[in-house]
Amino acid sequence: MLVTDTLNKSKSDSTKKSEVPLGLSNSEAKKYLLQFGKNSIEQESKKNAFLIFLAQFNNPIVYLLLFAAGMSFFFKEWLDGIAILVVLLINSCIGFYMEFQADRSMEALKKLSTISAKVFRDGELIEINCEEIVPGDIIYLEAGDLVTADSRILKSSQLQVDESSLTGESIPVEKQAEKTDENSPIAERTDLLYKGTCVAKGNAHALVTATGMRTELGKIARLVQSADQSATPLEKKLEEFSKMLIKITVAIVVIIFIVGLLNGQKLFEMLETSIALAVAAIPEGLPIVATLALAQGMLKMARQNVIVKKLSVVETLGGTNVICTDKTGTLTQNKIEVSEVKSHDSEIMMRIAVLCNTATVSKEGKETGDPLETALLKYAMKQAISADEFRKKYPIEKEEPFSSETKVMTMLCKTDNGFTAYCKGAVEEILKRCIHSLEAGGVITMNEPIRTEWLTKAEQMASSGLRVIGGAFKNTNKYDNEISQGLVFTGLFGMIDPPRDDVFEAIKECKAAGINVVMITGDHPATAKNIAQQLGIISSQNAGGVIGKEMNEYDKLSEDEKTHWINSHVFARVNPKQKLDLVHIFQEKKFIVAMTGDGVNDAPALKKADIGIAMGMNGTQVAQEVADMILKDNSFTSIVRAIKQGRIIFENIRKFVIFLLSCNISELLVIATASSLNLHFQLFPLQILFINIITDVLPALALGITEGSDSIMKLPPRNIEEPIIDKKRWWTIIFYSIIIAVSSIGAVFISHLTVHNTELWNPELCNNILFFSLIFSQLFHVFNMGSSTSFFNSEAFRNKYVWGAIILSLTILFGTYAIEPIRNVLSVYEMSVYDLLISFGASIVSLIIIQIARKLKIVVQ
Repeated sequence: MLVTDTLNKSKSDSTKKSEVPLGLSNSEAKKYLLQFGKNSIEQESKKNAFLIFLAQFNNPIVYLLLFAAGMSFFFKEWLDGIAILVVLLINSCIGFYMEFQADRSMEALKKLSTISAKVFRDGELIEINCEEIVPGDIIYLEAGDLVTADSRILKSSQLQVDESSLTGESIPVEKQAEKTDENSPIAERTDLLYKGTCVAKGNAHALVTATGMRTELGKIARLVQSADQSATPLEKKLEEFSKMLIKITVAIVVIIFIVGLLNGQKLFEMLETSIALAVAAIPEGLPIVATLALAQGMLKMARQNVIVKKLSVVETLGGTNVICTDKTGTLTQNKIEVSEVKSHDSEIMMRIAVLCNTATVSKEGKETGDPLETALLKYAMKQAISADEFRKKYPIEKEEPFSSETKVMTMLCKTDNGFTAYCKGAVEEILKRCIHSLEAGGVITMNEPIRTEWLTKAEQMASSGLRVIGGAFKNTNKYDNEISQGLVFTGLFGMIDPPRDDVFEAIKECKAAGINVVMITGDHPATAKNIAQQLGIISSQNAGGVIGKEMNEYDKLSEDEKTHWINSHVFARVNPKQKLDLVHIFQEKKFIVAMTGDGVNDAPALKKADIGIAMGMNGTQVAQEVADMILKDNSFTSIVRAIKQGRIIFENIRKFVIFLLSCNISELLVIATASSLNLHFQLFPLQILFINIITDVLPALALGITEGSDSIMKLPPRNIEEPIIDKKRWWTIIFYSIIIAVSSIGAVFISHLTVHNTELWNPELCNNILFFSLIFSQLFHVFNMGSSTSFFNSEAFRNKYVWGAIILSLTILFGTYAIEPIRNVLSVYEMSVYDLLISFGASIVSLIIIQIARKLKIVVQ
């Protein structure tokens, strides 16, 4: 652990004694930031653009092309050799651009997911980007926070830290301010906190002693190399798919090669044609195009307040059929206000609201802390009570922080008459800890009728949609070790948190999409059912629900109980362990589960779920660290938008795979037919390569960013086990390929029988008609990739990028046609308007036939 010489020891000592830490000044922080650098772990340097470009030449397809160029030079076909090298360079440039864009998109996504830290600057507690922390800062940590820098504890309360990421020890370690030997093992330094660990319980003020690569985590990072990011399941499927396609293509090419030789074709021409065919038939750019589509989709989701941390999540989103969502802030507006207080002593209730509270509300209205606690502070402020003055008058001596297990929070404060413990939490839990009750006539002994009366009042308030918490206190001494026991029940706070306006439609959309919405909350069952009914999750408050205390442990559940859980839509008073069990049961029944969570104890359930979703506005850093997605606005509607986008991305990838394969296989069929039937016309290798440059890249990229069909959320969730191309879609690809190939070859015969019926067969002219027919047919084939049965309303037809890709491709085509040297290289000659119209007409015929087949459902939509 590095303790910098620049730290002012006297200042640190005085900080320990003061009630409100001053921390560094802004000017000191800026100076130290320049001196020590950002508080970040150095990552593996991003790929150099030049190295990305060179990597494009390192694949078997390029080796084939280089071999073909070498053979051309060997047989003194200089023009062909040079042209193949030029095409190779163009292909490599295209591959470089796509990979470069995919890498940059991933870099942009990493920057969107940042971790904040609470620090004292100029005596004020503020939140900053953790990279701006410097040695000498005083940070405040509480349960759920990640420790963002190596630090020495100044003050703590019931602090436990999970150091498993550093030491491998799975049990949280007790931490305290009492100094230990710095030479002892890391696991025994109980007064020190380390970057990368997380606070499991309690809170602490700590002095930052090392940042960035000077931390213990940084020292370890220097010793290990960054592992390469593993491919996503979809990328692996595409790679396996490409390998299978290579084997099939090689077999077809060998057959064409042998048939060509038997038909008297020259060895060199057949060798060159076979190599070009192999290159044309294999869509080697599929994984890169897929990665680019995934990354661009993730960036789009980021603009819609959803940060997706892993590419693989995008694939899973499309198959999600259960969303387990929290209520507060996700389904509701999180604009909590105290609307009702039931008590016989408003002054004590006010003290509970302000003193049993770690949140802050500045004079400017800036809120820091839990929304429920800020609501209590704002309620006190409306009663002309200053939280700062209250806290100075009654300083905190001891704290028992809120946890999902206890469901209560207690503060021991020094008062005029000694010490008083103030407690708030779930009503039933508070009542269990009370031995007295504050009634109109004073403090009386708690009994069952009084306890039932308060529970009934809480039930009535919750049934009207209020979030209800109880308050209690007791006068004691500073040596009391059970400050949350033996309390005097004081009253109830009723808070309103109305549903979000857009959630009702989002839940309706989920139901249409076959997605089951399950509300899981720690709130009162009546409150949960009221909100669920308002949002359409359940039809009435009489609908069955599950309460946490009625839930058995997973190992003890019967099949009937599991079925009851799966068929229920509201779970109330649920703890994190029960959340984990619920995810387990859904997954056991083969459901794909998305789970929301914000607390440190939600982390296991978030990690277990197929998609863990953390809250970005008030979620703990631990929850955000293990989650797959982070909601920047905490809104349920954002989850639904992400699922929709996930479906769209997968469908787009599937569309451009179908598009590329049907185009490439159509070329194979054309060459195979011409060779097998020994026709007097054939496509040349350079023409095949040129066709792929014109028709493959731009339309495929445009399909990758299609907006998606209007009906995509009216379809059932996708089975994530199904292949990208199933049997039905293979038949569709083959059908498309045959129609394109037949239309293109047919154009040659139609031209000869109509325009040139008095002439002998002209191989050059036939070749050119075939060349243009194939290009036109493949370009217009992109319009067959829509999901709608209506051609003009399909997402492909309405996609401006598709139109842009076609226009640009045609511009390149006719641009090269107009330049005579390039035209000569491609063996293309000037054609009459009639022949060009025949080629164009053949492509329209191909489009119409395929559209009719789609209408008749001969092929998959």
